[in-house]
Amino acid sequence: MKLAFIIDPIDKLDPTHDSSVAMMEAACRQGHEVFITEMSSLSIIGGSAWALLQPVVVHPVKLVDRKWQAESPWYEAKSGKFQTLNTMQVVWMRTDPPVTTNYLYATYILDYVNPATTLVVNSPRGIRAANEKVYALQFAGAIPETIVSSDKAVIRKFVISKGKAVIKPLDGKGGEGILFADQIDRNLNSLIEISTKFGSTPIMVQTYLPAAQDGDKRIVLLDGEPIGAVNRIPSSGEFRGNMAAGGSVAKIEITPREREICAQLAPVLKRDGLYFVGIDVIGGFLTEVNVTSPTGIREIDRLSGVNLGDRIISWLVDRVRILN
Repeated sequence: MKLAFIIDPIDKLDPTHDSSVAMMEAACRQGHEVFITEMSSLSIIGGSAWALLQPVVVHPVKLVDRKWQAESPWYEAKSGKFQTLNTMQVVWMRTDPPVTTNYLYATYILDYVNPATTLVVNSPRGIRAANEKVYALQFAGAIPETIVSSDKAVIRKFVISKGKAVIKPLDGKGGEGILFADQIDRNLNSLIEISTKFGSTPIMVQTYLPAAQDGDKRIVLLDGEPIGAVNRIPSSGEFRGNMAAGGSVAKIEITPREREICAQLAPVLKRDGLYFVGIDVIGGFLTEVNVTSPTGIREIDRLSGVNLGDRIISWLVDRVRILN
C-alpha cells in the first residue's frame, strides 16, 4: 500500500511526540510505501490533485526509562517526484492547524483526489464542515453550557450568569488564546474586547468546569470507536491541560460516560468522513472535536503499552481493501 502524508516540514516534527510520525513509522514497519509532501506542493492538473511526493523511511523510536528515544537521523528521505495523488491508496491530511485560508484551499484541491482509487483521511469536506470548537455544539447533552458570539453584551451576560467561564478563539490550537473569565474580574470587558477583536470576530464561551484541574482527557477515535486515552494535567498556576501549554500526561481509562459520548459522535463522524479524531473531555463533558491533526498517540502508547499506529494502519489496509 502507498500512503502519502501531507505534513509540516518533516525536520520540524518531533518523532517522540508527533502522531504523524507514529503513523508513518507504523506504515514503514508493516512494509508499506510512505511518501511525504507539504500543502504548498498541492496542485490541480487535468482535473486531478497532484503533489511532489517524496519517499521516506521512518526509523522506530525505542522506549528507554519510560521515555521515547529516537535515532539520529530518525528518517531517510529520497528525491521526490511530481505525480498525481491518485497513485496513492491513502492520503493523510496532517498539516497542523490553525485552519487558515491556505489550509482551506488545500482541502479544495484534495476534493480532486479520485475517491474510487484513494482514501483521503480526513475527508476534505468533513474538515471544512467541522470547526474544532463549533462542531461539538450539535451533540446536545454531551457539552457544557456554551455560547458562540462576538457581541460583548451577550458574552458578558453569560459570564456573569455562570460566575466563571472559559473563552476560546474558534481558530485556536494547543490551548493558544484560551482565557479564564471571572465575573468579578475588573478586566472582563477588556478580555471580551480583545478576544472578539472589538466585536468583529465570534468566540466560544463555555461555563468553567472545575474538573479541569484534574485533567483534560484526550480520547482518540478511529472510525467512531475510542481506541485510547490520555489525561493532560495542568501545570502549577495554569488552568489549561494542553501538552503544548505545558501540561503533563498520565495514564487513564475511558469511562462509561465517555463511551456514551463517543457513541453519540460515531454516526456523525462517519457521515462526515472524519475517520481519525481526537476529542477532549473534561469532567464528563465534551469540549472539542479535533479533526485536523489530532495528536496523543505517542503518549497513549508509552503509558498504556499499546501501539495505536499499527492498529490504525491495519484498519487502513482493511478499508482500502473494501474500497478496491
